[in-house]
Amino acid sequence: MFRNPDSYRRPRSYYLGAIALVLVGLVLGLGLSASLNLERASTAQKNGAYPAQDMSGAPPESPFVPVVEKALPAVVFVDVKKKVSSGDSDDPQDEIFRRLFGDVPNRRSPQVRPSSGSGFIIDPKGYVLTNNHVVNNATDITVTLEDKRTFKATVVGTDGETDVAVIKIDGDHLPSVPLGDSDKIRVGDWAIAIGNPLGVLRGSVTVGVISARGRSGLDIFGGTPQFQDFIQTDASINFGNSGGPLCNIRGEAIGINTAINPNGQGIGFAIPINLAKHVADQLIAHGSVKRAMLGVQLAELTPELAQGFGLANTDGVLIERVAPGTPADRAGLKRNDIVVEFDGQSVTDREKFRLRVADTPPGKKVPIVVLRDGKRLSLTVGLIDRDEKVLAQDLNPTNPSELPQAQAQGGLAVRELTGEEKSNLGLSGGVMITGVKDGSAAEEAGLQTGDIIQEVGGKPVMSTAGFTKMLKDARSTKKHYAALLVWRDSATQFVPLRLE
Repeated sequence: MFRNPDSYRRPRSYYLGAIALVLVGLVLGLGLSASLNLERASTAQKNGAYPAQDMSGAPPESPFVPVVEKALPAVVFVDVKKKVSSGDSDDPQDEIFRRLFGDVPNRRSPQVRPSSGSGFIIDPKGYVLTNNHVVNNATDITVTLEDKRTFKATVVGTDGETDVAVIKIDGDHLPSVPLGDSDKIRVGDWAIAIGNPLGVLRGSVTVGVISARGRSGLDIFGGTPQFQDFIQTDASINFGNSGGPLCNIRGEAIGINTAINPNGQGIGFAIPINLAKHVADQLIAHGSVKRAMLGVQLAELTPELAQGFGLANTDGVLIERVAPGTPADRAGLKRNDIVVEFDGQSVTDREKFRLRVADTPPGKKVPIVVLRDGKRLSLTVGLIDRDEKVLAQDLNPTNPSELPQAQAQGGLAVRELTGEEKSNLGLSGGVMITGVKDGSAAEEAGLQTGDIIQEVGGKPVMSTAGFTKMLKDARSTKKHYAALLVWRDSATQFVPLRLE
């Protein structure tokens, strides 16, 4: 018979030894735990939750609190009454109302309309910086500070070309916002907008970053300024914020909140404070702004146009037209010149170049460097006071009669100009576009029937045969684009034509 191993009876000493070993292990384990300062895991830890935190200490302070404490006391609410005619208001809120509901009939004209905006004190003497569109045509201006003090304000000066205005209040112990340097801001820097959105949410603060610099070509309610170099930010800006400061993390004003995109979110625009300060200084000193004039029409030098002119880069701005009798004409500047330096500084952007010319004191003689036929040429130009009539002068083209057309490359049909057309337009040559092929490079470039092509790559076009040869020659040099100078609607413009 086989015995089950489990039925074997162990001696008593065996069990006593086992118990002794367990007790020794327990003592050693407790001692080791104490030496390593281990604690028993809580139920929260076993379940994966965070351990309880000691909240008795002071919480960290927001970095924006010092900014607000520094700037907000000098940010003001601007309450304006304007006398406007029916359908002639420049108030942004009125514009939106008209877009939604149209003009309301039987309204009295003229009438006094309330409006509102923001501003900020830049000098303890009481000078307040704001937007032109906030106070333009004002019959009464009331300014309220954050401490509830209220003052009547007078207009020192306005400048519609930059949308900057200065008003003044008389008071004691007035706070002011320090001004920063907008040339030193970087995309991604903190941006803090302070103002009175919607006219009722006074002293509101919103935070974001600098989203972009050098924005231009914006259409602004209340009047689109000629000179634009806007800072773009995602700090929330609404109607009523206009005129308030855009601050950096040090509490310095780096811009004037000016415009929003009503069709988007998180997109606001501010006038750089360096530009605003330059204008404000002149308004305070003279009540108006004096600007200089060069007398040229400019084009941005795109990569396509640069290639059409045989250039390796896009540094500089392209002269489309030189107005006769202007400083540019007297200095010897010509169409197709590429301005690369002005007054000793490099030129890389059209809008910034326009601002630099305008901000130069009239009467000053300024060195200017251009590229002409690929070679650097140094000239000197004596600037004069800006004259809008001279800048606006142009020739009035007539409707030319139809002539038989000749085919050319690039998806275009062109014909030569008649002698009468040349005389009326003041042109010595050129060909007129009489047809644009669907889906062609010409259609892609935006060329239209009736356009007059004056030049290709800086060389004058005298005939249809010459124009066709110019395009063939450009293609034979393995260029991808030809730079066309096109006359349209009384003005010239450069158009890059992709060579097919």
